[in-house]
Amino acid sequence: MTASQGESPKLTGPEPTGEGPEPESGPLPLDSITLTGLRAAGHHGVFEHERAEGQEFVIDVTVWLDFAAAAASDALERTIHYGVLAEEVVAAVERDPVDLIETVVERIAAVVLEHRQARRVRVTLHKPSAPITVPFADVAVTITRARP
Repeated sequence: MTASQGESPKLTGPEPTGEGPEPESGPLPLDSITLTGLRAAGHHGVFEHERAEGQEFVIDVTVWLDFAAAAASDALERTIHYGVLAEEVVAAVERDPVDLIETVVERIAAVVLEHRQARRVRVTLHKPSAPITVPFADVAVTITRARP
C-alpha cells in the first residue's frame, strides 16, 4: 500500500549533519537530488479566502540516496527520476486542501520516501502570499525525514 492509499512510510529523525554516523540510520549518503523552486497552486490555509481563491506555493526538495548502483549500471530505475519526482511533489501540494502548511510538508516528505531508493528527505514549503499584515519576503516551513 502506498501513502496515497493511506499508509505512509515511517518518518523519523532530526536534520542530518553529514559528519559521522547518524543515530539509528547510519551515515548519510553523500549523493542527493535537489529540486528547487517547484511551483504549485494550492487551496491550503485557515482563512476562507485562501480555500476559495487558492495561491501559489513554492517547494524545495533534497532527497538523499546512493547513486553508486545507478551510476555503475547507467540505469534510471536504480535512482529516482527527478522529472517524475517533481510531478509527484506538485501533485501532493495541489490535492485536497488542509489548514496547515505543516500538514502539506509532511505529505510531500511521505511521497518522496515512497521511492525505495530515498533514504532521507528535506522539504521546504514556501507560502509567499501568506496572509500576514506586515511587510515580509517569505514564509516557509522546513522538515527533514528519514527511513528508520
